[in-house]
Amino acid sequence: MDYVTAKEASEKWGVTVRRVQVLCAQNKIQGAIRFGSSWAIPKDSKKPQDGRYKKIKNNDI
Repeated sequence: MDYVTAKEASEKWGVTVRRVQVLCAQNKIQGAIRFGSSWAIPKDSKKPQDGRYKKIKNNDI
C-alpha cells in the first residue's frame, strides 16, 4: 500500500498539516499509522467529513 505524509494530505485536502495530524490522532483517517512523530496516511484515503457542522434543510430555515 502506498502512503503519503501529513503535509501531502493537507495539500491535497486543503487543510493545515495540524488538522490532518489531529484527524489521525482521533482515528478519523482509516489506516493512518504513526511513526514516531510522523503520520503515514494511505494514499487513497478520502478527507473525513467535518463533523462540526450539520447540513441545514430548507424546512429548517
